[in-house]
Amino acid sequence: MNDTHKLVTDLSEQVSRLVRDELRLAKMELTAKGKRAGFGAGLFGAAGMAAFFGGAALVTTVILAIALVLPAWAAALIVAGGLFLIAALLGLTGRSQVKRVGPPMPAETLASVRADIDMVKESARR
Repeated sequence: MNDTHKLVTDLSEQVSRLVRDELRLAKMELTAKGKRAGFGAGLFGAAGMAAFFGGAALVTTVILAIALVLPAWAAALIVAGGLFLIAALLGLTGRSQVKRVGPPMPAETLASVRADIDMVKESARR
């Protein structure tokens, strides 16, 4: 009976340690994914700002083109085109960063926990 008690105690301690380690791993994995998602979201925000200023420059271009036929409108049109190009590049980069994150679940940790559970089940059968 004493050996059985020792085995149960050892198993309980190992399971507790295993759960703590798996939770620590999950936290690290989710932190890394959160940072990447935040960076991608920031790029989306930058793309929105660039698009806003591009729209403002385009509006200015239309106003200048209608009010006066001067070379200033051509310069404003070039600036608007450049800002839209920047917005497109930032948006595509942000989208690729967000896609790289994958699902919010800690996949590596879940696989590790499943393997640990299988190992405990196999040990219990013996």
